[in-house]
Amino acid sequence: MSFDAAYRIPSAAPWDIGEPQPEIVRLADAGLIGGSVIDIGCGTGENALFMATRGHDVLGVDSAPSAIALAQAKAVERGSSATFIEADVLDLSQLPRRFDTAIDVGCFHVFGDADRTPYVASVRGVVRTGGRLHLLCFSDAQPGQYGPRRVSAREIRDSFEADWEIEEIRAVRFATLMGPEGAQAWLATMRRV
Repeated sequence: MSFDAAYRIPSAAPWDIGEPQPEIVRLADAGLIGGSVIDIGCGTGENALFMATRGHDVLGVDSAPSAIALAQAKAVERGSSATFIEADVLDLSQLPRRFDTAIDVGCFHVFGDADRTPYVASVRGVVRTGGRLHLLCFSDAQPGQYGPRRVSAREIRDSFEADWEIEEIRAVRFATLMGPEGAQAWLATMRRV
């Protein structure tokens, strides 16, 4: 099933929990998300909408038209200033603006090895020098085979170490609709150099 199709079927997207990821809320509460924000792979927009309530200028991007339509409808319904557009996250150079902070909740782990370099270059191109990327992805510590590709902390380091200062990679939980315990995840915070 494609990502676009998953968003058209209620409950087919177990990562779409109907609220912001708890780790994004914790980052915001700690003051670690600043300035203008791009939500990369925003899905139906819950993280972007949350960041807009905190006063940030937020743009959510996703390649799934049905996810963007749902996010736009939520923004209208909630009177949110967050905006959403369909875009290829592997080529964000098409965007006419740059951001202070990027958040990625569940996008990086969908890419195979060949797409990692274009992904990193794309994100680097839209984050200002000194800006941060907060990346939440499935961890290789997650047991079983169900779900997205598992990512190791080493893969994160190897992907980003050339153009980013890796401030922290720590084990956290990724909230899902699949159970109260969620899934094993990594939260990486990096500063663009």
